Amino acid sequence: MAERQREDQGDAESEDEAYEVVDLTEYARSHQWWSRLFGTNSGPIAEKYSVATQIMMGGVTGWCAGYLFQRVGKIAATAAGGGFLLLQIANHSGYVQVDWKKVETDVNKAKKQLKKKANTAAPEINTFIEEATAFVKRNVVVSSGFVGGFLLGVAS
Repeated sequence: MAERQREDQGDAESEDEAYEVVDLTEYARSHQWWSRLFGTNSGPIAEKYSVATQIMMGGVTGWCAGYLFQRVGKIAATAAGGGFLLLQIANHSGYVQVDWKKVETDVNKAKKQLKKKANTAAPEINTFIEEATAFVKRNVVVSSGFVGGFLLGVAS
């Protein structure tokens, strides 16, 4: 009989422990922001943060990437276009003589080499694409926020 009472008391104690009340304000004060941001576990990001936080994180990183892409793209296009323009001016002025037959043979050689190397590089590219697809599927909200932010960054 005494054992039965102890078991009943043990069950009552385990029920009390199972329904522990957590004060969220106390929890937020005790945990620093970087612990909440980076977390200690390494699970998918969808398990750690709210949807709004995921969209915000994806959007901000996407905007930064889009803005940098826009700026670097403009600089690269200006450099390539300016170089081509200077080359054409030099050719027209007679400073540079272009052997177009040699250019054509070199371009054809380069095409053949690229075709050979494209077949050997395909498995590496396929694994990268599969990994990227798996990441996007695991983190749909962050990825959609990133795409939106990227487009806004390119447009700004």
